[in-house]
Amino acid sequence: MTALLQSTPDGFLRAGAPHLVISGALHYFRVRPEQWRDRLRRLVAMGCNTVETYVAWNVHQPARDATTFEGFADLGRFLDIAAEEGLDAIVRPGPYICAEWENGGFPGWILADRNLRLRNRNAPYLKLVDAWFDQLIPVIAQRQAARGGNVVMVQVENEYGSFGDDKVYLAHLRDGLIARGIEELLVTSDGPERRWLTGGTIDGALATVNFGSRALEVLAMAEEELPAQPQMCMEFWNGWFDHWGEEHHERTGGDAAGELADMLEHGMSVNFYMAHGGTNFGMQAGANHSGYLQPTTTSYDYDAPIAENGALTDKFRAFRKVIATHRELPPLEEHLAQLELVAQPATLPAGEVRIEKVASLRDTERFTRTAPVHPAPPAFEDIGLERGLMRLSREIEIAAVEGEGRTEISPLELYDLHDRAWVYVDGIYIGATGVVGNEESQIDPATIELTPFLERLLPEGGHRTVHVEILVENLGRVNFGPKLGERKGILGGVWQSIRFLNGWEADAWPLEEMGEELAALLESAPALAETIPASASASASAPAAAAAASTDALPVLVGASFEADAPTDAFLDVSGAGHGVAYVNGFCVGRYWNIGPQLTLYVPAPLVRAGRNEVLLLDLEKRPKQLALAAEHVFGRTDG
Repeated sequence: MTALLQSTPDGFLRAGAPHLVISGALHYFRVRPEQWRDRLRRLVAMGCNTVETYVAWNVHQPARDATTFEGFADLGRFLDIAAEEGLDAIVRPGPYICAEWENGGFPGWILADRNLRLRNRNAPYLKLVDAWFDQLIPVIAQRQAARGGNVVMVQVENEYGSFGDDKVYLAHLRDGLIARGIEELLVTSDGPERRWLTGGTIDGALATVNFGSRALEVLAMAEEELPAQPQMCMEFWNGWFDHWGEEHHERTGGDAAGELADMLEHGMSVNFYMAHGGTNFGMQAGANHSGYLQPTTTSYDYDAPIAENGALTDKFRAFRKVIATHRELPPLEEHLAQLELVAQPATLPAGEVRIEKVASLRDTERFTRTAPVHPAPPAFEDIGLERGLMRLSREIEIAAVEGEGRTEISPLELYDLHDRAWVYVDGIYIGATGVVGNEESQIDPATIELTPFLERLLPEGGHRTVHVEILVENLGRVNFGPKLGERKGILGGVWQSIRFLNGWEADAWPLEEMGEELAALLESAPALAETIPASASASASAPAAAAAASTDALPVLVGASFEADAPTDAFLDVSGAGHGVAYVNGFCVGRYWNIGPQLTLYVPAPLVRAGRNEVLLLDLEKRPKQLALAAEHVFGRTDG
C-alpha cells in the first residue's frame, strides 16, 4: 500500500498534493476521555490539520502482568475520534517518550532488574520492548491512512540523539515497526544541531527537529544537514512546563507567533508542543535532574494556546491568525459555532470547600499493620510499587551521649534517598528530609536529627528501644538525560552512629489506587480536636504543646466537600494546605505543594457531579485550615 503522506525533495505530498503539516500535540493520557473530542475540536478551531500524541507505556502496562487499552489508555478510540474530527495523526510510540512523564514513559516495574540498561541493544531490554510492541503496534497499524484510518506518521524512538548513538538499537525499532505493519512515513525527532542529529537519525526515517526559537537559523541548519527533504519542526516549544518550587513559565503569543510565521512562510511543517498540555493526574508527573532532582508539577498547562481547562488563549488567537494565511479558515466565532464550542468553558465560581473532618492517618491500620521484612530498605521496584509512598518500620535503640558539651542522640542518616522521607519515632513527628522542589541541596546522606527531641524521647537520659517509621515518597522518576531509569527508595540504607540498620518492614502505598480506602479510613478514625486539650500543655508552654500535638498527628486525612448544580470544571485551591495528594469523588487529581508555583488543582467536569462533591486530602506536612474553589488557576507560593 502507498503511504498517504509522501516525502519529496520539494516538501510533503498528501495524496499527491503539496501539503504543510500543521499539527498540535495533545496527549490522550493527560485528558479525561470524556473530553477528548472537545479538545480535538479545539485543535481544529486553531487551524490544525493533524494531532500528535506520544504513547505512554506505563499507562498501558501498570504492572508486568497487566495490559490495558481502556479508559485513559484507549489509544484506538482517541485516534478514531481524531479521524471523525477530520484530523490526521502522528503517533510517537517510544518506547521512550520523555514528555515530562514519569520515567519517560517506561513502567517502573521493568527496573526491578537492577542490571537492565535502557535505550540500547541490551537483549533483556529489547525483549521487553518487543513484547510491548507486539501488543501496541497493531492498534496503530490498523488505523493507518493506507488502511482507511488517519495515522500518517509514526516516530522511531524519541530524541535519541540526546541520549545515545546506538544505531543498531534504532534499526531494531525501525525494523520492528515495519515488521508489525507500519507502512506510513517513519520519522525521528532531535535537537536542532548536528550533534543531536548524528546520534538520533536512522536511514529509512525522515529526520525532524525540535526547537522553540530562532526558526530561520534552525531552518538554515536543517537545509544543510538534512538536504533534499521536507523540513519539519516536530516540537515547537511555544510554552514550557513547571517544576515545583520555581516560577511559573509564560511566553507571549506574539513572540511565539512570530516564530510560527517564519516556519510556515518558508515551507516548514510544524507540530505545536504543546497545543493542549493537559494534566499529570495522579502522581505521573516526571522529573528532571540537573545536579539535583526537579519534580514536575501536576499541571501540564505548558502555557499552551489551549489552556488546561480548554480555554482559548491570546496565544491561540495569535497562532490562528498566522495559520489562516496558509489555510482557509472561517471567522473564529463562526468556526466555534460549527464545532459546538465555547471559547471559555464554564467553571464553578470561587467559593468555599467545607472541611468536615480531619483525622490522623497514624491512628489507622495503614500505620499499624504488619508488612514483609526485608534485610535492607527495599526499592519501590523491589516491592512492585510504581508510585506513591513506602512505609518502612522497625525498632531501634537510641541513647543519650555526651558530645561537645551537650547531650545528643545520634541522628539517622539516609543514604541515596530518592526522594523525600517523613520520619516518626514513638509517635513523635521528627521531620522531613530530602528533595524540596527545585532547590539545590546536598542530601546524601539525608540526615534526620533526633537531638532536638531529646526531652521527649529520653527525658531521663540513658537508652531505650523506640519504634521508627519512615514514609518514603517518590516525587517522580527522572524522564530525561543520564539519570533516566532511576530507582526510588532509600537505596543506600539507613545508618545510625556506627552501622547500618537492617531488617525493615516495607509496606507499599499506591496512592493513586487508594482513594476509596483512605475515605474509609477517614470515616472510621477519630476526628482530631480543633484545639489542644488542657492536659497536653502540662509540661510545656501552651504554644509549644499545641505545635507538638499538631505535628505528631501527621500525616492527616482531610475530608471536605463542595456543591455543584451540574458537572462543571473547577479549580481546587489548596494554598491553605501543605504537601500531599488530593482526591475528588475518589479520583486522585494529583499532588499539591505549597512551595508553588501551582496553588490550584484542575478538576475536570467529568469528575464533578450535581449536588455534593467529596474532597479528600492526604497531607504529609501540615493540617490544612481552609480549602476553596478558585475561578481560575492560581500560581505563586505560600509561606508554608
